[in-house]
Amino acid sequence: MKTKHIAFAVAFLFSSVFIPFSASAQDRKGPPPRGGHSPVQTETLEEAGGYLIGDVATDFALKNVDGKLFSLSDIKNAKGYIVVFTCNECPFAKMYEDRLISLHNTYASKGYSVVAINPNVSATNEKESFAAMQKRAKEKNFPFVYLADEGQKIFPQYGALRTPHVFLLDQDKTVQYIGTIDDNARSANDVKVKYVENAIKALEEGAKPNPNFTKAIGCPVKAI
Repeated sequence: MKTKHIAFAVAFLFSSVFIPFSASAQDRKGPPPRGGHSPVQTETLEEAGGYLIGDVATDFALKNVDGKLFSLSDIKNAKGYIVVFTCNECPFAKMYEDRLISLHNTYASKGYSVVAINPNVSATNEKESFAAMQKRAKEKNFPFVYLADEGQKIFPQYGALRTPHVFLLDQDKTVQYIGTIDDNARSANDVKVKYVENAIKALEEGAKPNPNFTKAIGCPVKAI
């Protein structure tokens, strides 16, 4: 009889431990983290060491997948810039590719182009090589530039920590929003808050984005 009571107690203990864990896993808005690392940014903007809201971003010259150097100043009559640090292989980056295409197709004509930068580009990583970037851009028919941060000099200036990680600049290259694209990485159909689009709409109305900072959700930049 005593043995049965012990067995019941053990079963109850295990169920109480694992049920909350399963519920937490179901609530995660993206693929499960690998190696126990959370995909959610934990650092503050100050800890990231890059641009803060209100800082003016420095222009750059990075190689696009067409082989030509590209700078923000190449976009004529820009009202802002949707600078996104992304890559080829991160599951989160892949989930957001179609949404980035949609963002560019919707807002480029209004003066806000997507500028995608790969901080993980590496000649020694076949999946993140420049050739792989060119292949990915062709496969997805990216309508925006896809730039190689060769030497990994630009992403630290911005303080990019995850892929994807968005920095919305206004026409003066002043940083107005930093963070994630929306509130649901896993499902575009279940998005409730479109942070980047809301930030752009605020700028169009002459207002400041609110919120102007959210935690990026994605894979850690490999060079960090």
